[in-house]
Amino acid sequence: MNKNYYAIIMAGGVGSRFWPVSTTEFPKQFHDMLGSGQTLIQKTYSRLSSLIPQENIFILTNANYNDIVLEQLPQIKPNQVLLEPAMRNTAPCIAYASWKIKKMNPEALMVVAPSDHWIEDEKAFCDNLEKSFQFCEANNALMTLGITPTFPNTGFGYIEYDKTNKNDIKKVYQFREKPNYETAKSFLHAGNFLWNAGIFIWSVKAVTEAFEKFQPQMSELFLQGYDAYNTDNERSFIEQNYAKAENISIDYALMENADNVYVLPATFDWNDLGTWGQLHEKLEKDDYKNGVINAKVILENASNNIVRTDAEKIVVIDGLHDYIIVDKADVLLIYPKSKEQDIKRITALANDL
Repeated sequence: MNKNYYAIIMAGGVGSRFWPVSTTEFPKQFHDMLGSGQTLIQKTYSRLSSLIPQENIFILTNANYNDIVLEQLPQIKPNQVLLEPAMRNTAPCIAYASWKIKKMNPEALMVVAPSDHWIEDEKAFCDNLEKSFQFCEANNALMTLGITPTFPNTGFGYIEYDKTNKNDIKKVYQFREKPNYETAKSFLHAGNFLWNAGIFIWSVKAVTEAFEKFQPQMSELFLQGYDAYNTDNERSFIEQNYAKAENISIDYALMENADNVYVLPATFDWNDLGTWGQLHEKLEKDDYKNGVINAKVILENASNNIVRTDAEKIVVIDGLHDYIIVDKADVLLIYPKSKEQDIKRITALANDL
């Protein structure tokens, strides 16, 4: 394996739209959401470790999840878990990790990947990642992997690339915010728009230079701890200073400002598993499009439902169509799929009971 390859797995999210399975105390990345035998973070780690040395894989997560990470990934050492003492979006944690890795290896090439996405064709993913690493080794580039859209999704940001570029790796023209339905349809019709999957690749040299140029205050903050990184003083510096960083995403902080941004249209299938409906898409289904995880079911006059229980509980359903049915400890959710975006609001109401 190439000793210059590094990975940062982003594992600090809460996944509130997967309530009641995903909770603040135990969010979705630490669950086996599809009944595959591995949690989402375990799948992500396994996928990356086929290309990247295990000692070069770091987990960025909330301090509250440290023990869960170490339990689910016994292959890693405690110093490979980078703890965020405060929630500050993606730019600060990536800045912290970038300077830490740069101090380890100035020649490092990094991939930043979410911990909770589902990728079935892992060989194609690794092939795409290897091609991106090689490009970033040869060029001063900030790269991302884009997903070819299959329908006019209004829940994703889009990447518009230069359609005159015939190379596999495209120059990014601009990032576009989550569109309305008509705009999303126009993106698909144009043919040079990709979904933004939040997977980034760059050299530590390129990304730290970009931070210094576009986020000078954040750069100054994390450079103050440069001598402490990879020593016993690192944790103390981060705990004292991390919360001072601006709450801003890597897209706003760097990607939308830089002119050396490139995208590789991915050749693997991808699902960000953001909602119960998206999870339903990935499940094996019966003749009536019912998807079941863990449960033993008797289904009559029922279609297009997703059913999930903690154990092999028997679930009997008659006359339900397009519903989410989730049994978890002391919570039972029976909710229309058409209203799944409201689950985040329902979670807040349930917490007040």
